[in-house]
Amino acid sequence: MRLICCFTLLVSLSNCQAQALNAPGKLFKAYWFNGQAEITSFSLIQARYGNSYPGEAVLIFVTEDFSRSQQVKLDHPRAAGTDAVNVLKCNLTKKFTTGIYPYSMMLSSFVPTSGGMQHPLKVTASCQEWCGQSFTQLNQIDHGYQLRAFSYFEQEGDVLKDLDGNYWLEDEIWQQIRINPDALPTGKIEMIPGLLFTRLRHQPVQPVRAECRFVQEESNKIRTYHIRYQDMTRELIIYFEAEFPYRILSWKEITENGFGPAPSITTTEAVRKETIRLDYWNHHEPVDSTYRQALGLKSVN
Repeated sequence: MRLICCFTLLVSLSNCQAQALNAPGKLFKAYWFNGQAEITSFSLIQARYGNSYPGEAVLIFVTEDFSRSQQVKLDHPRAAGTDAVNVLKCNLTKKFTTGIYPYSMMLSSFVPTSGGMQHPLKVTASCQEWCGQSFTQLNQIDHGYQLRAFSYFEQEGDVLKDLDGNYWLEDEIWQQIRINPDALPTGKIEMIPGLLFTRLRHQPVQPVRAECRFVQEESNKIRTYHIRYQDMTRELIIYFEAEFPYRILSWKEITENGFGPAPSITTTEAVRKETIRLDYWNHHEPVDSTYRQALGLKSVN
């Protein structure tokens, strides 16, 4: 009888763990399905052209209904039936000025919130600066991702190709931390580097060998996730809260800086300033600029 009870308890615990992996829990639903986004501002020191430039970064997380087939936000999710999927969207923006001219960069990633660990359905990245603008998009397909890239640089040109394989994307790590950091990959894997990084370094978008690990911190309130690429000079280190909702506190990007035969190795760093919860899409009147003041944001480029 005791063995039967123990077996029943183990099955029950196993079922609970499976449910926790396959469906958002109560805490997740209460935080993310309440009609508000989480907006966090960061002070930014960006490596570029062999120097380091001050700027601002913003991370926005919000859930929304997405079309699995079209991979766009749904206007009428109830009418979409089984094509509708809930995603946690991450928008990351960076603004900084190099000399006389400004950079404005934005990354958007869309990761399903239920059904176990899933990779992004779509990732887009854009860069605008006075020399011109570029745009890159990854769409999930049956056998990997379809890449479309548009650039004003001749050597990069317009690209349309498939990346076959079940790869991790650096640009999904932000949401996977917020959904379930314990499910992040560790050890040696193949990963597609961040699209903003590949744009700044003029690197092709393709999988690269990487080693991922958690770093032990002195404080049990902070966790650190470290990605180090094997075939290029790039490390991404993300610091986040150890307890739900796992807010991002800061991050570092260690990369080559500048071009030529001997580029320097420099750290780009973003450190959290303020966080607010807000349905920002409903706040576009002049008076709503007070929310930018609350976030400590100054850039308007």
